[in-house]
Amino acid sequence: MSTAVAVPAHAGEKEDRHLEITAAVETPALFDDEAGGDADADDPAIWVNRADRARSRVIGTAKNGGLRVYDLAGREVQSILPPAGGRFNNVDLVTGFGRQRRDYAVVTDRGLDQLRIYRIEASGKLTDVTAADAPLLFSKDAGEVETQATGYGLATYGRYAVVSRRHTTRLGIFRLEERKGAVSYRVTDTLDLPKQFRLADGSTWTPCNEPGEEPQIEGMVVDADAGVLYAAQEDVALWKIRLDRDQFAGVPRVVERVAEFGAPGTYDPETEECTLGQPAPEAGRIRADVEGATIYPTDKRDGFLIVSSQGDSKFYVYDRRTNRPVESFQVVDGGRTDGVQHSDGAAATSVALPGYPKGLLVLHDGENKPDGGRVSTNFKYVDWRSLKKTH
Repeated sequence: MSTAVAVPAHAGEKEDRHLEITAAVETPALFDDEAGGDADADDPAIWVNRADRARSRVIGTAKNGGLRVYDLAGREVQSILPPAGGRFNNVDLVTGFGRQRRDYAVVTDRGLDQLRIYRIEASGKLTDVTAADAPLLFSKDAGEVETQATGYGLATYGRYAVVSRRHTTRLGIFRLEERKGAVSYRVTDTLDLPKQFRLADGSTWTPCNEPGEEPQIEGMVVDADAGVLYAAQEDVALWKIRLDRDQFAGVPRVVERVAEFGAPGTYDPETEECTLGQPAPEAGRIRADVEGATIYPTDKRDGFLIVSSQGDSKFYVYDRRTNRPVESFQVVDGGRTDGVQHSDGAAATSVALPGYPKGLLVLHDGENKPDGGRVSTNFKYVDWRSLKKTH
C-alpha cells in the first residue's frame, strides 16, 4: 500500500478562454422515481465498432436502473437491469481482451461492491459474463457491503481496472482474468490519497464532509500511452498518478485544485450540507465537485484532458502532454437539446464516426429539461467540431 503526498503542478496558472457550445443529440430522459424504475444517469462510455462504425454504441450507467445502451442517434437499443441489490455507478471499456480478443464493458456495482463485466457482441449487444464467484472489491463481508463504502469510480487500461472506494480516499488496481468464458478479477495494488492537506501558510486543512466520511474519488481516466491515471478527488483536486503495469508508482501530483480548496467548513446534519469559509490562496478554478474526466487523443501522446467542474456546470480542458490549461466551456441550451448541468461522467473519442467526423464527446446531464416536475437525467452528445479552439 502506498500513501500519497500532495505536490502542486502549475500553481497559480489561470486561463480565461471560455466557449459556449450546444449538444447535437441527447438520449431519452431517465427518471429517478418508482415510475421510472429509479433510473439515474451517471457515467458514459463510447464503444467504437471497428467493423461498422455506424453501429458504434454509447453505454451509460443508470444506478438502480442498471445500464442503458444507445446508438449514435441517441436512441436506446438495450436496457440491462442490475442484479438484486445492485446499483451501477461507473462504466469503462476493455478492448481486445481474452483468448478471442473481445471487447467488454466493465461496471462498478456499488450496491454489491463488485465489478460486473459485459461482453460486447459484434452487433453492439451486451452479454453479462461476470464470474459467479467474483469477489468483493473492498469489503470483508456482506455486512461491510451494507455500509456502502463500496466500489465507486472506475477507469480501465489494458486488462486492468482502477476502482475507487466510496466515502474513502482509497484506490485499487484489479486485474481481469478470463475463466471458461467468464471474467473475474483480483486486486494487485492499493493507494490512499491524502485526507488532510498542508496549506501554504503552514496550517492543516481537512475538507468538510459528513462525519465518518473521507474526501472520496469518482471521476477517473487512464492515459495508457503515458502510463498515467487522472483521478478526481471531489472536494480536493484533480490528481495525476503514475502507473507501472499493475502497480501505482511515484508520488501523485495535483493538476488543479478545486476553488474551495483550503476553505474551513461546518457540516449541518439537518441540511446535510457544509457551510464554507474563504478558500486558501492556492485554490484553483474547478468548482467542487471535480468530476468526470476523459481524454481526447490527437496522436499517441498529444490531445486534450477534459474534466467536469460540477459546481458551476463548466468543463476545463488541459493539454494532454503538459497538463497546462487550454480553455473552458459550457454546454448551453440549443435548438434541439437543453444544456448540461452538474455533470458527473464524460467520455470522448477522436475516431471519426457518422455525423462526428472529428470525434464525439458524451456528457452526463444532471438536470435534463423539460423534466415534468420529476428528477430527470440523460446523456448529451457533443460534436467535437464545436470545440473549435482545441484543434
